[in-house]
Amino acid sequence: MNKKQILKRLCNDEDYYGEFGNQFLSNSHVGKLLKDPLKAFEPSKPSPAFLVGGYFHTCILEPDKLEKFKVVKSANRNTKAYKDVAGGELCLLQHEVDMIELMREKVMSNDICRDLIQGNGSARVIEENWVSSIEYEVPMVTELFGNKWKGKADIVNHDEKLIIDLKTTADIEKFQWSASKYNYDSQAYIYSKLFGYEFLFIVIDKNTHQIGMFDCSPQFYQKGEDKVSKASEAYDLFYKTKDFDPKQYFISKTL
Repeated sequence: MNKKQILKRLCNDEDYYGEFGNQFLSNSHVGKLLKDPLKAFEPSKPSPAFLVGGYFHTCILEPDKLEKFKVVKSANRNTKAYKDVAGGELCLLQHEVDMIELMREKVMSNDICRDLIQGNGSARVIEENWVSSIEYEVPMVTELFGNKWKGKADIVNHDEKLIIDLKTTADIEKFQWSASKYNYDSQAYIYSKLFGYEFLFIVIDKNTHQIGMFDCSPQFYQKGEDKVSKASEAYDLFYKTKDFDPKQYFISKTL
């Protein structure tokens, strides 16, 4: 299968997040490989914050897919009404959806944000076909440190040569610390290598609705590269080294 065929399959979420996509490492593996390599491929437990972020992405980039989200009219997730409708599934609350809609309006009413996200309607020619200069949910693959990696960009703005990622945060003043904690630095590094463009975060505070735009310094990319390098080393040791016994593994540091 050539790269074009691989990317076509990775456009489908079921393939990207399913068995086909599991042949690649991604930024979601980095933190696990660094902290607990044996659990690197265990599925992450969904959280309300993750669900809110996903709905925010979808309502801006793919509003036609909003119907896949189940929304419950309940004050919280502990009520009988919520549990009856959710049936054990993690669902959005109506007030969370209302909040996200307000955040979407805030972002899209900002001229610079809107232009970066939607572009100016220009197009470019690829293989004799006219292609929009703005693309959403774009998959890409590459090799880093001897392993295959994948990523799916929120927004590729070819006019500005930017990869744009949409984030929500509980406190925009602390976003730079969140960026390190949640491995946004390794994300920026991986995606810059995948697409060859600079990386930009468009962030909105869930409480104040303050918007922030965070570009990436050389030091930020370097921190990300260091994480990806160490994650790759862990992957090679735990998953590619013949006769390796994880019970004999330990961390050795000088304090």
